[in-house]
Amino acid sequence: MSKSPLRKDKTCLNCRHVVEHRFCPNCGQENTDTRKTFEQLFVHFFEDLTHYENSFWKTIRNLIFKPASLTKEYLSGKRMSYLAPIRLYIFISFVTFFLFSILPDSSGEEVTNIKEANNHKSTEKIAAAPADTVTQSKKMLQEEEEEEEEEIKKLEQYGQINKETSDSLQQAAVVKNQRYIEGDFMNFGYRSIEELDSIQQYGKPEERLGDLAYWFHKKILLAKKGKTKDEVFDKLSEAFIHNIPKALFIYMPLFAFVLWLFQSKKRWYYFDHGIFTLHYFSFLLLASLILELFNFFMGLLGHHWLLDTIITIIDTVIIIYMLYYFFPAHHRFYQQSRLKTIIKGILIFFINMFILTFILIGLFFFSFINIH
Repeated sequence: MSKSPLRKDKTCLNCRHVVEHRFCPNCGQENTDTRKTFEQLFVHFFEDLTHYENSFWKTIRNLIFKPASLTKEYLSGKRMSYLAPIRLYIFISFVTFFLFSILPDSSGEEVTNIKEANNHKSTEKIAAAPADTVTQSKKMLQEEEEEEEEEIKKLEQYGQINKETSDSLQQAAVVKNQRYIEGDFMNFGYRSIEELDSIQQYGKPEERLGDLAYWFHKKILLAKKGKTKDEVFDKLSEAFIHNIPKALFIYMPLFAFVLWLFQSKKRWYYFDHGIFTLHYFSFLLLASLILELFNFFMGLLGHHWLLDTIITIIDTVIIIYMLYYFFPAHHRFYQQSRLKTIIKGILIFFINMFILTFILIGLFFFSFINIH
């Protein structure tokens, strides 16, 4: 309950009804002064978001330690004592992804060191390679480049292509062979946008791509253009993480639909499965946040074999609990035997892993073709 002082005027500002106490008996609005200090505004915002007085912490406690209890209470009509499922999910989702975006990656420095070490090793291997092997590889590439240039010049000489197209194809051949020397990544058969456009416009019919394939390959090349492999990976990771909330938004209705398929249609509505899904995903996000915060703060203490062992044990316990959580939640909510719960749980798990894999693959490519 808000601690803001009551207005002297007993007329409700919302519906003009007479208010004898704190709340209007007609519309329920609190009869307090609408003008607030910054401190009052902040407290009011937090209370309104979480129903801070007891309900917030009660909701979090039950969510973590009493699987499915929130869902059962909500569907039984006891809704004022806990946060509403949608509000709970939005709040936890916002806090989780916000903190994920600002917390430094504790393993970032180690990964950078590993990459630098690997690059150094690769440089040493190239330098230590037999001189005749390197020379032979460069010679073969040079011969292939010369052959391609001759074929392009013949096409220009016979009038099949103009000088501008000839120069473009020759430049594409040079870029292609240079990429061979420097190394390429995510190569789908085209070394540059110029090569793709030239083949699409002047190539043989069997070499040309359909509209969708051409769009896809060009998007890949645009995403890679002017970037190193590490730069593409960093931007892809950032875009991928940024799009995870969208993927969850798509995935949760599908998760509820799979639950609906395995339960009695007469006893359970899709709405019931949706509430169960909101609470379950709220738990997964909250557990992920706890795991991330734990590792972050423990990482500030430095590295010691005993400390690292404790961290590993606690991490393992949290992850196992996250995997185990679904089964008692499913068993208590749907009130089926443990054997049925285990069988259905395993089937639901594999079906959802199949669906989630497709969503993540789609999210990966969507993130990749939209990086800039």
